[in-house]
Amino acid sequence: MIFQDRFKNKIVIVTGAAQGIGRSVAIRVAAENGYVVLADRSELVDEVASEIRSTGGHAITVQADLERYDGAQAVVHKTIQEFGRVDVLINNVGGAIWMKPFDEFSEEQIIKEINRSLFPTLWCCRAVLPEMLKHQYGVIVNVSSIATRGINRIPYSAAKGGVNALTASLAFEHAKNGIRVNAIATGGTDAPPRKVPRNSAPLSEDEKVWMQQVVDQTKERSLMGRYGTIDEQVNAILFLASEESSYMTGSVIAVGGGDQG
Repeated sequence: MIFQDRFKNKIVIVTGAAQGIGRSVAIRVAAENGYVVLADRSELVDEVASEIRSTGGHAITVQADLERYDGAQAVVHKTIQEFGRVDVLINNVGGAIWMKPFDEFSEEQIIKEINRSLFPTLWCCRAVLPEMLKHQYGVIVNVSSIATRGINRIPYSAAKGGVNALTASLAFEHAKNGIRVNAIATGGTDAPPRKVPRNSAPLSEDEKVWMQQVVDQTKERSLMGRYGTIDEQVNAILFLASEESSYMTGSVIAVGGGDQG
């Protein structure tokens, strides 16, 4: 892959950067000469930063719980301390914890799903906004999901629907301030096993069936009949994060092999 300099001298926050899509986004931004702030609550984020530095890239880390507003504030505060501004925020934290029919979810589980997949994006947008307003410039990319229309993930679907609404409304409110806000709606994505699982409990036989129903629906709704790769998601994220998409704001781009969500 030939890397460009789309992020040369840009200060880029990537949340959920310890593994999966977030890790790959951070590595790619650094490879394109960006200064990357890797935010995650897992200490594994330090390994990603070390990998970036070993190839001559620039990266710092912040361990924070982004389900809390003070966690999001800590990420922005350290970024300003280190670099003086934030040019790009890529909100990648989220992901379904349980996959099962809605009537099987407990009250506590529903709250956890919303906290996991809506609040990190909401809090980080709120935390970074004053800095972007100060400079009258900024780019925000939110990672959503085509699962806003799907089975066995209703609380997660609701959370990502909230991310889509946040994206559209924030773009509408602050286009006049030089701030662009877009999102990608990821489809099913092949990824290595998570080092920190969202749900470490063994699946019951029912849960295995419900999980397979999600996999089957995802492939059936994709016109390409397959899951995407991490790189296919990252390519779309970096396009929206760069000036290549300078005339786009308020858009939610489906990256699901033709499934529009």
